[in-house]
Amino acid sequence: MGLSFILGTAFTLFSQTNQQTSLHYPIPVSQPQNLQEASQPVMANLKSPENVRTLIEYDVESGDYVMSTYVGETRISTPLSISQKEYADYWLQQSNAQFFKKKNQIDYSKKKDEFSLTDMQFDLGAAEKIFGPGGVQLRTQGAVEISFGVKNNIVENPALSERARNRTYFDFDQSIQLSVNGKVGDKINVNMNYDTEASFDYDAKAIKLRYAGKEDEIIKSLEAGNVSMPVKNTLISGGTSLFGAKTELQFGKLNVAAVISQQNAQTTSASMEGGTQTTRFEISVDAYDENRHFFLSQYFRDNYDQWMSKLPYISSGIVINKIEVWVTNKRARMDNARHIIAFADMAEPQRIANNHWKADASQPYPSNQANSLYAEMLAQYAAARQIGEATAVLSPLEDYGMQIGEDYERLESARLLLPSEYSLNKSLGYISLNQALNPDEVLAVAFEYTKNGKVYQVGEFSTDGVESPQALFVKLLKGTNLEPASPTWDLMMKNVYALGTYNMPKEDFRLNITYQNDTVGTTLNYLTESRLKNQILLRVFRLDRLNSQNEAYPDGLFDYVEGYTAQSSHGRIIFPVVEPFGSYLRTQMADDALAERYVFQELYDSTLTVVQQLTEKNKFRLEGEYRAANAAEISLGAMNVARGSVRVTAGGRLLTENVDYIVDYISGTVTITNNDILSSGANIQATCEDQGVYSMVRKT
Repeated sequence: MGLSFILGTAFTLFSQTNQQTSLHYPIPVSQPQNLQEASQPVMANLKSPENVRTLIEYDVESGDYVMSTYVGETRISTPLSISQKEYADYWLQQSNAQFFKKKNQIDYSKKKDEFSLTDMQFDLGAAEKIFGPGGVQLRTQGAVEISFGVKNNIVENPALSERARNRTYFDFDQSIQLSVNGKVGDKINVNMNYDTEASFDYDAKAIKLRYAGKEDEIIKSLEAGNVSMPVKNTLISGGTSLFGAKTELQFGKLNVAAVISQQNAQTTSASMEGGTQTTRFEISVDAYDENRHFFLSQYFRDNYDQWMSKLPYISSGIVINKIEVWVTNKRARMDNARHIIAFADMAEPQRIANNHWKADASQPYPSNQANSLYAEMLAQYAAARQIGEATAVLSPLEDYGMQIGEDYERLESARLLLPSEYSLNKSLGYISLNQALNPDEVLAVAFEYTKNGKVYQVGEFSTDGVESPQALFVKLLKGTNLEPASPTWDLMMKNVYALGTYNMPKEDFRLNITYQNDTVGTTLNYLTESRLKNQILLRVFRLDRLNSQNEAYPDGLFDYVEGYTAQSSHGRIIFPVVEPFGSYLRTQMADDALAERYVFQELYDSTLTVVQQLTEKNKFRLEGEYRAANAAEISLGAMNVARGSVRVTAGGRLLTENVDYIVDYISGTVTITNNDILSSGANIQATCEDQGVYSMVRKT
């Protein structure tokens, strides 16, 4: 009884006080009884609990709006009904209040912040009506380092001119790692990155602008710069490595996504069925395997076409019995290292670059006695074996036009390659290195072979009695300055193409040669004019002379002759002529006027840098496929695959990454982890975007 009286008295006093007190800054009414209370402006207020909210719902029957206050899911106020006009006025008032509240917050924060290059803010003025409040905000992070100096190099090399011994030049270097994040109003976001120290080009720079529209706008988003457009169906393939513009639009219930861009990657595909992967390939003829395959002498190159004309029989009559291969020692390994002096014209019986050396007509095959070079070295320049004195001792040869880097090389501590580091074709006279040479590396050999029962030697072996540290006189195959005018230019083979695999079985291997015919607008596997008209190009280039039993009956398929037209272990295709798309094709056409349209002689007479600019001549392609057993793995035939670009289907059904398969984006390998898919034997198709051509560029 007493407790009830106290509570009643307190409630009465509170009610009287509330009626008599007028607050200077009134607090909002949590349970409005009319629209005026709901619309009352609030100057100051404490934050309401998160579970207290006021909702406005549309009443279909009356056509009015109903305002109610809830705590959680429980309504605590009497529903307030307002007309459509009252609702519109209320919504406009609340929107204006929120706008100015946000603007005041931004203006207040600006007053506290001083101008900074790393955090810049600007007003938009009237443009805020378009981009929304917030102004322009740019935040910069990173580091910029610039070094500048002058270098002076003095090289006491008597082989150089006086001017060339002393060089002074500027040395300028920069290191930039910068990122910029910004906003324009509340609709546009800006992200930019630039890094000169990135390992690859695709990491070095990126830019992305994004406009985000409001709920009731047609333009939902607009992106520019590095964009992507993934597609979740198997009919249309999207893209991830794109540079351009992308937009998303909405017209009522119709949604439109469009992109216009340049694709910074090439789409590749591979398939597997029953644990056997089918890999397709397409190679431009200017993509020959550079700086890896070399003839041992001009003699072997000059006779290559003839010896290969009767495949599978080789008519050379030559067997190479012994060989030593020397390269520049960049590994600093002194075991099996010797000083060497290598000569381009050594042992050449006919094609002698420098006319100072005289051929011996009684020696038609490569040997140390084929011309006068080796004998003159022993008689007049033996002191050059002291490698430190070699340049001075050989300097008189400059009077005959002999140049170091082209006609001969002086190489200290050259490294002797192990037999496992190269392969040798003993009957055709060429070697294939496991690792391609760098442009500044030297390659030299000494070898012994048998021809018609007689033994010939080219160069000196390390076991011939010339003791270290004296230099060996050997045959030069590649110098530090290899260019079309070099005597050794033709020794580098330009008719070998690598497919990028180390498992290329003969079974189910298919190869086709095509030509991009601009008249019909597509690729054809034959020419439409000249005496070669309508002959398949495989047959034109001597790659279809045999049937499957190696009999001389063309069957329309590639003649897979292991070791001669193909190398399974290294995935290589070898043409049976040295210049298939050059002098050989011209001879076959027998019409110089027509030959000018098709012959790509520059492929063999120019560097690849020049060749790759001649797009009007570069129209031949090598296309085909091969199968290999890979169990659960699919090789995409690409490295550094764009993340998110891999799409895998099984029997036409799109699979889920990290559920049905996993991807190694660096090596370009897909591993199927769903055993049910593997056991079903369904055709598994994998596609990706290969950034190899565009992005795998080392930064220096």
